[in-house]
Amino acid sequence: MSGEIAGEIEAEDDGVIVIKRIHARYLLKADASADRDKIQRAFDSHMPKCPVYRSISNSISITSELVIENT
Repeated sequence: MSGEIAGEIEAEDDGVIVIKRIHARYLLKADASADRDKIQRAFDSHMPKCPVYRSISNSISITSELVIENT
């Protein structure tokens, strides 16, 4: 698995730059016979259990997507 992360920053009224949005794109190579439903369920449940997500999600909008490529 590999990933790509993109963040968007904005300047606050006082000129301080802050991160407003983060998008994580996960790239998974899987055998064509892999159970896609199980993979998706695991992916869907990971963010609520992630310490980083739990720490910053109240102040930064975080989205993610999973792209599965056949091997």
